[in-house]
Amino acid sequence: MDEKEFKKPNFTINKVYTRTGDTGDTSLVGGQRLPKDHIRIEAYGEVDELIAVIGGCREEIRKNIKQSDELTWLFDTLFRVQHELFNLGSSLATLDDDMSENMPRILDEHVASLEADIDKVNDALPSLHSFVLPGGNGVNIWLHVARNVCRRAERRCVTLERANAIDENAIKYLNRLSDALFVWSRWVNTILGDSEEMWNPNI
Repeated sequence: MDEKEFKKPNFTINKVYTRTGDTGDTSLVGGQRLPKDHIRIEAYGEVDELIAVIGGCREEIRKNIKQSDELTWLFDTLFRVQHELFNLGSSLATLDDDMSENMPRILDEHVASLEADIDKVNDALPSLHSFVLPGGNGVNIWLHVARNVCRRAERRCVTLERANAIDENAIKYLNRLSDALFVWSRWVNTILGDSEEMWNPNI
């Protein structure tokens, strides 16, 4: 990352319920209200779900770190990803006209970091000649679930982008993250000594 710093959060949550959403709408960062089923709300809602699922990945990794301390790298990397996804969700919750230079968003270097994280482990993996079935251990399965949620978030952002301007790196980041989650799912099987099961259409 460069020396750019985003604006830090500047709000306080004292009361969880406000009743302002009881009629089925919600507020964006700029104060505009949209129906809760609007595609923009769907898009950052999917990103929010992804953040939670990646939290599940990290907790499953935590259980297995004693078996292989190499997993510490992925545990820390996913923590960074959670923060980056919050940045992405923040930008999706803000209309383009309300975005300022120092508001949280996804930058080119975030995408580049994901690519480096993929390359870090992918070269050590065997080539694939079929599709991989999720399984082998709990970390692998959690990462596959995260990959599927990530793809869904990406699809929602593609739909949103057709109708509204969004950060150009949003879709790129989610696309790269889904690739990373797939590669990492294969890597953890290697690290933990579990075999990969391949799709066999004739089984």
